[in-house]
Amino acid sequence: MASAGGEQPIIIKKKKVSGHGHHGGAWKVAYADFVTAMMAFFLLLWLLGSTSKDDRQQIQAYFRDPAGSIAGQGGGLDAPGMGNTGPGGANQGMINWDNPLTQPEAKQEPLAQSGAEAAPTEPAPKPATEGKPDLEKASDDEVAREQAAREQKTLDALQKDLEKELARDDSAFVKLHDQILIDQTALGLRIQIVDKANRPMFQSGSKELEIYAEEVLYRLATILNKVVNKLSVNGHTDAVPYGPGSDYTNWELSADRANSARRALLDGDYPEKKILTVQGMGPSVPRLPEKPEDPSNRRIVILVLKKEIEDALKGSSLVSRTQEEIIKDEEAANPPPGKASPDAPPP
Repeated sequence: MASAGGEQPIIIKKKKVSGHGHHGGAWKVAYADFVTAMMAFFLLLWLLGSTSKDDRQQIQAYFRDPAGSIAGQGGGLDAPGMGNTGPGGANQGMINWDNPLTQPEAKQEPLAQSGAEAAPTEPAPKPATEGKPDLEKASDDEVAREQAAREQKTLDALQKDLEKELARDDSAFVKLHDQILIDQTALGLRIQIVDKANRPMFQSGSKELEIYAEEVLYRLATILNKVVNKLSVNGHTDAVPYGPGSDYTNWELSADRANSARRALLDGDYPEKKILTVQGMGPSVPRLPEKPEDPSNRRIVILVLKKEIEDALKGSSLVSRTQEEIIKDEEAANPPPGKASPDAPPP
């Protein structure tokens, strides 16, 4: 319809464009997860690059086997990982760096069926022939060397026992403490009981032992009977001579004193069959050659003879004795723990 002025009215139509609407914030969560994963990934790469090969193997073992049993090795109670689990079944290979499960040399004993602790295992018994020469293959010299080495250990142990006894305050040795000398010679272990001017074993010119000297010999008998080696008992005098025309000399006196010492050993329960020689040496072997009349030259010497010396005194040799006899003697001298020597006194 036209207006009064005859002009056409102009109508403007505006089209309203509406938006897409609100989509929510879910995309933000996804983006945050992505960024976190990338950060963790790069952090993992950095850690792997800064660790050693062994550490990476241990980390790998944890992620492959958190329960403590290595895949491909059977599992069950005998699995290598059993017993190495922490709280929740975690593998202690990550904690115990000294024994990771990925190290092939870290062997573990199988556990008992109870699953609590490994059953104790008894050591395998040693062969009866261990440490002994092969009699069928060893030569006489080899057997002799073996015997000599073991015999030396026996004499060393005997010397230590005597020295311990000498150091005891309640021992019979205390009465002649500074007059007892113990050492080793080529003949064997030597025990010397020497005289002092104010404390002799025998009165001048006498063959009778003083009481305190007898007590020393009684105690010696017990200790010396621990070994099978035989004894040589020797008497020595000083160089002071008897009067002219006397039929009794230092030679007879030294022999009588050696016999008195022998009888004291027997009274101390020492076996008579283990005394090989009793000798009177007179003044021929003074302890102090520069002072032949010194009281310390008067002494009783007890030798624990080595087997080779014993054989030489008997007129035999190591070669003439069979290897079985040598080993038997060695076994008697070194009985197994709990088994006493046949000649040892009862406890």
